[in-house]
Amino acid sequence: MKDELLYLKRNLPFLSYAKGKTPNLLTLINFVVLNDGFIDRYSGNKLLFPGLIKILTIEFPDIFKYHRNWKISETHMIYWDLCPTIDYLIPIVRGGQDNESNWITTSMVRNSAKSNWTIEEIGWNLHDKGQLDEWDGLVNYFMDLTSKNSNYEKDNYIRDWKVGLLKAMNEIKNK
Repeated sequence: MKDELLYLKRNLPFLSYAKGKTPNLLTLINFVVLNDGFIDRYSGNKLLFPGLIKILTIEFPDIFKYHRNWKISETHMIYWDLCPTIDYLIPIVRGGQDNESNWITTSMVRNSAKSNWTIEEIGWNLHDKGQLDEWDGLVNYFMDLTSKNSNYEKDNYIRDWKVGLLKAMNEIKNK
């Protein structure tokens, strides 16, 4: 459990980790996949499955640069623009709850820009949730690529996202 939390904090900039709580990867995937359907709820833009973005880095390392702590000067903007993150709709510091009822899927750019403001204060609207039958974040493409090239799963980031995705897909199937 300790290793999983450390991994999440280093590699998955999803939450502000308020009060020391970090949801597990499966919870995050289920939320992004099941709840918001790879749609940035603040902008309405489509987002990509994070493992697929990392495959772009492996295939084109000089173009899609990646820094494990997402240092902005060393990480391609695709991570910031298209990788789903979870934000608190009502910031914790403003009285929001630290639970799924207060989570919103967004990009890291929007997550950072919103910070501790409410959407009303910055003039944003909340967009509808996505529908997986219309847009799946290219999950199927990710699964196809990883099944054709097992070397991708030597990368811990990709392997962990694939394992989490398979568990989430199994939960979807069993509902």
